[in-house]
Amino acid sequence: MDMLWSGWGDPAAATPLPDTVTGLLHDLLGVKPRAAAPVTLDTIAVPAAPLDAATHAALLAAVGGHAEHVRTDAESRIRHTRGKSTPDLLRIREGEVDDLPAAVVLPAGHDEVLAVLRACAAHGLAAVPFGGGTSVVGGLAPARHGAFVALDLRRMDGLLAVDPVSRTATLQAGLRAPHAEALLAAHGFTLGHFPQSYEWATIGGFAATRSSGQASAGYGRFDDMVLGLTLATPEGTVETGRAPRSAAGPDLRQLLLGSEGAFGVITSVTVRVRPVPRARVYDGWRFPTFRQGADALRSLAQDGPRPTVLRLSDETETLVGLAQPDAIGSDAIGSGATGSGSGGSDATGSGAGRQNAGCLAVVGFEGTEEDTTHGREAATAVLRAAGGEPLGEEPGRRWAHGRYSAPYLRDALLDAGAFAETLETAAFWSRLPELYAAVRDALTTTLTDAGTPPLVMCHISHVYENGASLYFTVVSAQGDDPLAHWTRAKHAANDAILAAGGTITHHHGVGTDHRDWYVREAGDLAVDALRAVKRRLDPAGVLNPGVLLPAD
Repeated sequence: MDMLWSGWGDPAAATPLPDTVTGLLHDLLGVKPRAAAPVTLDTIAVPAAPLDAATHAALLAAVGGHAEHVRTDAESRIRHTRGKSTPDLLRIREGEVDDLPAAVVLPAGHDEVLAVLRACAAHGLAAVPFGGGTSVVGGLAPARHGAFVALDLRRMDGLLAVDPVSRTATLQAGLRAPHAEALLAAHGFTLGHFPQSYEWATIGGFAATRSSGQASAGYGRFDDMVLGLTLATPEGTVETGRAPRSAAGPDLRQLLLGSEGAFGVITSVTVRVRPVPRARVYDGWRFPTFRQGADALRSLAQDGPRPTVLRLSDETETLVGLAQPDAIGSDAIGSGATGSGSGGSDATGSGAGRQNAGCLAVVGFEGTEEDTTHGREAATAVLRAAGGEPLGEEPGRRWAHGRYSAPYLRDALLDAGAFAETLETAAFWSRLPELYAAVRDALTTTLTDAGTPPLVMCHISHVYENGASLYFTVVSAQGDDPLAHWTRAKHAANDAILAAGGTITHHHGVGTDHRDWYVREAGDLAVDALRAVKRRLDPAGVLNPGVLLPAD
């Protein structure tokens, strides 16, 4: 099944906001109904595919001569236009398709990917790898004047090998995460990677963007899981991963992970897997302030026991109910929005905290019955000592039930005339309070000055011994020019992140949206070194140009 072309996920799972919530958005944030309904797919004017006969023939030959694997029809091209950020959706809902791919090419395996890339290089055609289409940072919109193809990897969806002794599995890049879990479960294993995009994202996408799942405290990030990978480039094949670790020079896996299709197309990965857990339990905890909750998470991350799932919503996100998206209702929106202008410079979010909602933490353990029971008991002692109040399993169950619901809620807010978007970062623990305050300030000030005062929410969902991530959600009225409003706010937030010592992205990736700030973060010399890698692997510059690195 294809994802909704103008929104997120399964169209049957979309749920409109209740009228009471829509009314409160109007009263509290000035949200107004859209002036016109979004366009329908069949009304979008799509120009003819800009492929000459020789280029089309070369692409056909690369995928075995089957016409259904080189698609130039309007619907296929629209469905592969951009990703799923809020700006992406606003543009496609207006019928803007100025960066439409010339064709959608569906290779069946590594050799066909090589052939497609060579055909693209020979004919001056850019190639954009396309997995689940879930990018929210401009990773599917190359900065290039000229035609490009979307390289859809959906036919590459196999489990190639399982090694139960070493506990490894080799997966093709186009395999969607739920299918991967089902195939591994048949062998008694799990990958344990469950990001919010889980239902639609692919194995190759996880690797190309250094994805981090909601159970990262226990299972690790995706780049921690990858033991080897195979990369197709216009110049040939790169293979890495003879052993779990090696001292044979720099680790090329780490160079290719996170490369976002700029160096090549990841066609398969070998990952470590773990036994399917026999027990899962997710508890809710309340902390008086975000700072106290963050200190409790730091204690668990540094001194243990390390849970499988460990996340903390700030006061505003807890009040609004976004910590449990399926529980959002008018009471939550009403109480939460009253704190929307608070806490811009207060790292504890005290404006919302005065309403006594506190901060919701979800602490989860997975594994054997014995390990889960022991870990839960030990964590309870740590969390109590840190000032936490146990709320039982119900908040954890609600979070687990609605853990993939937030993108659907974002679409419902867009339908109601609101603007909703996210951004994320990470820093060392000592810098986290300053980073939290700086990003809130930047978003609140910029959007308020634009006439669309926002509701700014945040949570910690990925923790390490030395630091943690911050994930912000912003809701405001769309205003007269929502894209311009958001661009200014996003740029201000990006500047604030670097100034406060954070990284420009923790798990969404660089794409085009973060590229210029990534250059500032990495430095000119490092970027020049990466350019040299790209020139060797992709001398014609056809691989996702302008994504990750500025185009030459």
